[in-house]
Amino acid sequence: MLQLDRVCVSFEAKTVLSGVDLRVVPGELVALVGPNGAGKSTVLGVMSGDLPPDTGAATLDGRAVSEWKNLALARRRAVLPQEHRVAFGFPAVEVVRMGRAPWARTDRERADDDVVADAMQRTEVLGLADRSFPTLSGGEKARVAFARVLAQETELVLLDEPTAALDLRHQEQVLAEARRLAAGGTAVVAVVHDLSLAAAYADRLCVLDRGVVVADGPPTQVLDHELIGRVYDHPVDVIRHRDRLLVVPRRLGSDGDLAAPSAAGTRSGTAPSTEENAPGASAR
Repeated sequence: MLQLDRVCVSFEAKTVLSGVDLRVVPGELVALVGPNGAGKSTVLGVMSGDLPPDTGAATLDGRAVSEWKNLALARRRAVLPQEHRVAFGFPAVEVVRMGRAPWARTDRERADDDVVADAMQRTEVLGLADRSFPTLSGGEKARVAFARVLAQETELVLLDEPTAALDLRHQEQVLAEARRLAAGGTAVVAVVHDLSLAAAYADRLCVLDRGVVVADGPPTQVLDHELIGRVYDHPVDVIRHRDRLLVVPRRLGSDGDLAAPSAAGTRSGTAPSTEENAPGASAR
């Protein structure tokens, strides 16, 4: 469905992406992970068509993303940006309804009310329907914005830090919904900072470091303590808990030194080698 081939992007003579190759197919959830400034949001911008690459190619269904007309692209992919801004004080329900704009004057317009209501129910924002969007909390805005993406009903969904402003419950809810979309055949790409959360729901983790893809594969293969420690420049333990992988950073003790590895009963600093017990499978 979506492919990046040798994509390079620079801003003000600084290279942000360097030769990125990435393929996304229907029915999978791909989590883009990596430290701040690694290029995750830039990859998403290239995928969405908002940011043309300097060199290389971004193609959607075999056609350059830049060649798609705006309306056709809006019917094919939905994008959740990091920041959720609305110029006027629209009620939350109208913000969600904006996701239906690409389907105006088509047969699918008849389902607008039902689709909007369903999207708001799935993100637990029905109670905010009449609230002015600017008056909502950061987490409430994020959930309303995600409901807008769901209401758009596209076959490709791009999410930039969808859990950043959310509490624990709603982080799980949003990624579970993203997992549900993928199970239904949608291709989903999400920028996620919480590695344990990403491992629980994603089919693949694509690790970026300084604009380069350094690993791409199932969580059980990618979450290696040496790789993650090197990429994030901080030592970690990768442990299994109740059939899920947890990435635990080493903490500084009172003396300023790194604390001892994780408690007994876990295999500190190791990731399971068998893919059949991948946490992404148990989370589906």
